[in-house]
This record gives sequence, C-alpha cells and structure tokens, in this order.
Amino acid sequence: MLKILLLLLTGAKFGKIALMAGTMLLSVAVYGWLYGWQYGVGFVFMLLIHELGHYIAARRRGLNVGLPTFVPFIGAWVQLKDLPHDAETEAYVGLGGPLLGTLAAVATFYVGVHQQSALLIAISYAGFMLNLFNLIPVPPFDGGRITAVLGSKVWLLGIPVLIGLFLLRPSPLLLIIALLAAPQLYAAWREDPNSPEVRAYYEVRGGARWRYGLSYLGLAAFLAVMSYETHALLLYIRNQDMMLLQ
Repeated sequence: MLKILLLLLTGAKFGKIALMAGTMLLSVAVYGWLYGWQYGVGFVFMLLIHELGHYIAARRRGLNVGLPTFVPFIGAWVQLKDLPHDAETEAYVGLGGPLLGTLAAVATFYVGVHQQSALLIAISYAGFMLNLFNLIPVPPFDGGRITAVLGSKVWLLGIPVLIGLFLLRPSPLLLIIALLAAPQLYAAWREDPNSPEVRAYYEVRGGARWRYGLSYLGLAAFLAVMSYETHALLLYIRNQDMMLLQ
C-alpha cells in the first residue's frame, strides 16, 4: 500500500495538479496579504476560470495543453504543448479564456448586486478588467491570438494602445509585455503576406474572419462598458459607506 501511495504522489498527473494547486495557493497568499484573503481567493478564481477557458478550447481542438500555472502580479497561463496549426485555431483558443472569464465575471457581478456584496462586485470588476486587458491586440495577449485570424499586421494597431496604457499608468509589467511582444511585432512588420507559409497559416474559409472580428469587438465593447459601470457602482458604494460613517 505504501509503494502504491508513493507511486501516486510521484506520478506525472499528480505533479501537474500539485504545481497548479501550489502556485494557486501562493497567489492567494500574496493577494490575500495585500488585499484580504477573501478578495485574494476571488481574484485567483477569476484567473483560474479564464485559463480554464483556454484549456477547454485547446482540448476541444485536440491540442495537448498543460494545466494552469500562476505567478503573483504576472497572472496565469496554460502551456500549449501543441501549437495551433492555423490562425483560426489560434483565435479559437485565444477567445476561450476571455469568453469564459467574462461569463464568470458577469455571474459574480449579478450575485454581488443581488446580495449587496461590495466584495463580490469588486471581484467582478477585477474579472472584467482582467479580460478586457487581455484583449489588447498584441501577442502574447489573448487579443493578439484572436486578431491573428485577421492577419498579423493587425497587431501593429496594438502598439499605440500599449504606449497609451504605459503613459496613463506606468507599470513594469507593461515593459515586460512590450519586450515579449517586440520580436513578434517585428516579425509581423517584415512578414511577406504572399509567402506560401504565411498564406497557408492565415488562410481562413467561410465567414470565420467576420465571426471572430465581430466577436472580438463585441466582447471588448461589453467588457469596457461593464468595467466602467462596475467601477462607478463601487465608487457609489464607497461614498455611501463614508456618508453613513459621518
């Protein structure tokens, strides 16, 4: 029995689950220390649902994908062991995270409003902002994956967005993202759209470009509106609480 237990504990599957659980707990501990454990749990839950969206989408397309890994202040990711073989598959996997993450944020928002819970509303706001931030049309953001179906040159539109965000709210994370994106943006700039490899990868049949393009714009618009409205509601709740204390 002891040998069987040891085999289970050292098994590959257990190791992957343990890595996910361990990095989740670390993230909860860090965010909980800064913002309170309830918010920490909620925020990491939003990250988890987002990444599970990518995981499910990748598995549905037959791709080998690892379980989510979490790093405080960086976020989380799932490792695609099989790369998408075309731009449509890349867009499908990229859309899975923000779509499922948005559904989780909406559900949390309405439960928070129904229960009059400022905590749940704050967690839903984090979910809306998290998924909206990920829709920036630059790799390695999900927006870069989704808009790849329109052609990699679309990524160049994300450069002024990154610059504007950095000027509005300077962050080391944005600098890291810019460094990660730079090689792919440079490759997109120099890419020959008529080369056989590029044409094969970005060839999309039917109305897929329209479907993904409209889905991307619709989801981004919805998240922008919900982020604004949720933030306004949180300010209203805070002001009401301050009035009660006076």
